[in-house]
Amino acid sequence: MNDWPEDGGYGRGNANSQPEGPRRMSHVQRPQVPQQPPRHDQGYNPDFTQAQGSGYDSGYSSGQVYGGPQGGGRGTVPPQYAPGPGSGGPGRPAPDWRKRVKVGSIVLVVGVLAWGIGTYAWAGSQMRNEVDLAKVIERPSEGDCTTYLIVGSDSREGMSAEEKKKLHTGSAEGKRTDSMMILAACSSGNTMVSLPRDSWVTIPSFVGSESGKTYPARGGSKLNAAYAMDGPELLVRTVEFNTGLRIDHYAEIGFAGFANIVDALGGVELNIDKGFKDKNSGADFQAGKQTLNGEQALAFVRTRYAFAESDLARTKNQQKFLSALANQAATPGTILNPFALYPTLGAGLDTLIVDKDMSLYDLGKMFFAMKGISGGDGKSMNMPIAGSAPQGSLKWDMPKVKQLVEQIRKDEKVTVESNR
Repeated sequence: MNDWPEDGGYGRGNANSQPEGPRRMSHVQRPQVPQQPPRHDQGYNPDFTQAQGSGYDSGYSSGQVYGGPQGGGRGTVPPQYAPGPGSGGPGRPAPDWRKRVKVGSIVLVVGVLAWGIGTYAWAGSQMRNEVDLAKVIERPSEGDCTTYLIVGSDSREGMSAEEKKKLHTGSAEGKRTDSMMILAACSSGNTMVSLPRDSWVTIPSFVGSESGKTYPARGGSKLNAAYAMDGPELLVRTVEFNTGLRIDHYAEIGFAGFANIVDALGGVELNIDKGFKDKNSGADFQAGKQTLNGEQALAFVRTRYAFAESDLARTKNQQKFLSALANQAATPGTILNPFALYPTLGAGLDTLIVDKDMSLYDLGKMFFAMKGISGGDGKSMNMPIAGSAPQGSLKWDMPKVKQLVEQIRKDEKVTVESNR
């Protein structure tokens, strides 16, 4: 039976040209859905009303998307799932980048410290602390600067016959000093003073480092004779006696160690003012900027016969090269690079002889002081010379020497000039 009116209800068609408005059927009632009070203390839960004991079933699927910050609207995401800036996804907290950076930084610092401490311990174990300055008698008082006596010996220790031939060292037995210089590390500026090995000095009385016997003084001797007589301890004693300057540390390196350090650094760049040749040392240099390998570097610092000033010219070249060497070795590119640092330390430390009180830290200060001189923080000079002495030796200008020593002892700017 049809419940619609016979007079043409809307939807069945009639004779009118315009449709009639909808008519309300009095017998049809829409069910009233009870409104639930909004709950803001929890997210959407399709079983919420049932959990409250209500018999009402909304009829909505649990997969229905509700939306809006107030729980209304369609097609939006519930508030508890709304992704925020930096969110790791639905239900995940945003990563704490500050914490991650902090932890990463701590791990990096600890790693660097561990590497540094390990390297320091290893390098310290490689040092040859063999010279006992406690055996030196009648020493001058300490000054305000830290002083180093740096010695280049002609030791062929550990060298094969082929290496001796390649480096033009000859095969002489024993050791002699090939170069000597005082490095004063001062707050007023660093000073490097070369001591010609032919300096005419007095070898004072001393106690033998091995025998323990007391030997009388010898006047009118060359400085390098002290090293030949009783090694480093007597050389320090002789330098202190003739200058009045206390030596705090001693460092000595032989031919092989010197050449190996240069090669480990990949060569040392140097600007040679004037070319020269010397068959005795094997030197053959053109003027200009160039990179010297170990063999060339050794020839450069040993050459004396190619110059009219002989030993004085050689000491200037030694200072120039050592400053350039220190300038290249004491750089972040070498110190912070394990592939450069370890070969350099390994090449030098096993042939470097130092005093018993010298630490790796002291050695580092010595290199940085040498680097400072090449960078203009200080000066390099020869010991002031007054003229010639017997046997082709050189006599010091003692008034200037005393002034120089006094300025170093008091940590004053050095104003004394070498006359050669």
